[in-house]
Amino acid sequence: MLAILVGLAIGVGLPMQTSINSRLRSSVGSPFLASLASFAVGTLFLAIITLIDIHTLGFSTALFTSQPVWIWLGGFFGVIYLTGNILLFPKLGSVQTVIMPVLGQILAGLLIDNFGWFDSPKSALTSTRILGAILVLAGVIITVAAKGWFDHRHNRMAETAEMVATPVQRGLWFWRILGVVAGMFSATQTAVNGHLGRVLGSTVHAAFISFLVGTLGLIVVVLILRPQLKLSTPTGTRNPWWMWVGGMIGALYVLGNVYLVPIVGTGLAVVIVLVGLMAGSLMIDQFGWFASKKNPIVGTQLMGLLVMIIGVALIRIF
Repeated sequence: MLAILVGLAIGVGLPMQTSINSRLRSSVGSPFLASLASFAVGTLFLAIITLIDIHTLGFSTALFTSQPVWIWLGGFFGVIYLTGNILLFPKLGSVQTVIMPVLGQILAGLLIDNFGWFDSPKSALTSTRILGAILVLAGVIITVAAKGWFDHRHNRMAETAEMVATPVQRGLWFWRILGVVAGMFSATQTAVNGHLGRVLGSTVHAAFISFLVGTLGLIVVVLILRPQLKLSTPTGTRNPWWMWVGGMIGALYVLGNVYLVPIVGTGLAVVIVLVGLMAGSLMIDQFGWFASKKNPIVGTQLMGLLVMIIGVALIRIF
């Protein structure tokens, strides 16, 4: 039960981090600079916690020869997932940008569990678990698309167009497949970081290393792209203090996943966090937290969340 509560909690925090980082992006002007700032804050936060917990940030160099190289790649996988979403949004719109990575997360999570990849606990891919995964995906589609249906009834045609009018352009399926692949990298990051936590004997230490690797990767991206560095006040008022704490929420997300995987497996960890993510998104829409625009919840969205919960129950019990 504790593992489920942890998964739901970090899932709820994820859309909060997205909203916070969106506000940060408005101030710094670049999604890559915003991501770098977020990762840097998260790395510093985890460094402090690691020092308090185990009194060191180092590790034995023998791990480089005794462990597979992929245990150090979790942070890079996280950057790939983040960058993939940035690239997808203008090509596919908001709805498909959510759905395609979710499909990849569920597929990769169940496959990793079934075959025990990345030294994850094995959990056979039964027909009931497949049905549960389909229900989770269906719930996501219902919950996300319901916003478009609700907006359509209020004549918000711009948002509706993303849902009902698929962009007619060459290579559209390339971007959809890229979305699925990005989601698979996200689930792989969860499995890799879970194994790293077992190797190091500390979930906090593993989360710190993952964030550090991600930060270094983003530094390379920023050095290559060289986005303009600035700090503006887009709303005409002082920037809120909370726009800098997104990295701390992201750090807790990675830390929670490192804790979850050895207990429940990658597949279930992914779907539990997914339910929390959708619930958090609905709460942000309902209450307009973190300067987000209010979009009251409709009954269809609650139905989609219920479908997801049923899917998680099928995967968890069977």
